[in-house]
Amino acid sequence: MRVFNTFAVAAVAAVTLASVPASATGVITCKAGPVSGWKSKDTLDQKLTKEGWTVRKSKVDGGCYEVYGTTPEGDRVEAYFHPVSLEKLYVARRGEVLFRKSGY
Repeated sequence: MRVFNTFAVAAVAAVTLASVPASATGVITCKAGPVSGWKSKDTLDQKLTKEGWTVRKSKVDGGCYEVYGTTPEGDRVEAYFHPVSLEKLYVARRGEVLFRKSGY
């Protein structure tokens, strides 16, 4: 009976965890409206590349685009951009905030 109880508890825990929505892990949250109004990550990557950035990875986090890359100045950073305007909101290097837009 103990094996059954252990299995039942594990099954309930798995179902409960699976139903919890993923939350943002980043330091910035964007209220950008529906995704259908966003510019693409590829558009952001191309914009940043033209500005001299090297983009290693980009993803959605907290309703913003989060980018891991290197700035034109050579700093390896984590940066957040608004998905509608592609405006830079936050840039940090190893925990040191290099830029933070007012209000974010």
